[in-house]
Amino acid sequence: MNRKYDALALLSGGLDSILAMRTVMDQGLRVLGLHFMTPFFGKAHLIPFWKDHYGIEVEAVDISPGYVDMMLDGPSQGFGKWLNPCIDCKVTMLARAVELLPVHGAGFLISGEVLGQRPMSQRADSLNVITKRAGVRDLLLRPLCARNLPPTPMEESGLVDRERLLDWRGRGRKPQYTLAEHYGFTEIPTPAGGCCLTEAEGAARFVQLLLHRPRPEPIDFRLARTGRQYWAGAHWLTFGRNAEDNAMIEECLLPGDYVFRLEDYPGPLAVGRPVAGDWAAETIRDAAALVASYATKARRQSQTTGQPVRVCVSVGQRVDTVEVMPTRETVLPWAEPRTEIVREWKKSREESAQPPLASTHSVI
Repeated sequence: MNRKYDALALLSGGLDSILAMRTVMDQGLRVLGLHFMTPFFGKAHLIPFWKDHYGIEVEAVDISPGYVDMMLDGPSQGFGKWLNPCIDCKVTMLARAVELLPVHGAGFLISGEVLGQRPMSQRADSLNVITKRAGVRDLLLRPLCARNLPPTPMEESGLVDRERLLDWRGRGRKPQYTLAEHYGFTEIPTPAGGCCLTEAEGAARFVQLLLHRPRPEPIDFRLARTGRQYWAGAHWLTFGRNAEDNAMIEECLLPGDYVFRLEDYPGPLAVGRPVAGDWAAETIRDAAALVASYATKARRQSQTTGQPVRVCVSVGQRVDTVEVMPTRETVLPWAEPRTEIVREWKKSREESAQPPLASTHSVI
């Protein structure tokens, strides 16, 4: 049987969410942190460290299918500066957390928001929208700014002592650092607001994918987040910058992908994912030449001897070898996604006022 908890907390891994948990735990209540995972954020590998260093209990919860659906259908409260659906993001996580309350025997939820700290999702009106849309008005406690908000049923019943909660407000971080020092934290996590959807480069990668595959799967977004990204029309090529990228690409491979590996030299693992039909032989050779150009030893050897290098290309069970001269002056116009396409895509979406795409997954 699952251990019974008094509350479940949304745990991003940032300092605010950790302090929110500890503030309630100080009142003798048992709290489990839910660390949500999507293609755009999540650091489950840090959970053992969080448990050991911050004295909290945490479990990872993958919400990728429902989260991607929310993104593709269009967040009801819109995107932020780039591709960040901050308000709908919090609503999605809280809705899932509500479903997990009976699983863990918990009675209420905790989040680490601070009134006025972030311009999109932590204004007073935004906090009210989040609470209402997630259906958690009587279930959600925001310990870090609770005394600036109306009392919750948990406080009114005496389960939580309102006087021991906090009244933080605004963007300053000094109170957080002071409380972290009180708890003896020697490593202070950075503010956790910056998922890759808030960044220009990350948003451009995802929009480039959306231009050619209107309904990507979560695994497509994970691949788009990894390594170097190159596009030539509808041809999509991803390859690793280091061993960690190569390992991530391996995890994202699908049966129909074109997988590129240099035969005789160390170099990046690369994958071409068809989004508009099979690749022609000329396209495969062009991509192989580009990938080989990022293998330093292969490029230098080819320049010295004038001889091509061998690149293994596999698709499912079929394996071929092509010989190419490593070069970035390719026939096809391979290029990384431009950040300008994000604004162009958002503007086009607004002007067309298209209805949401048909969902392929159940709502979280």
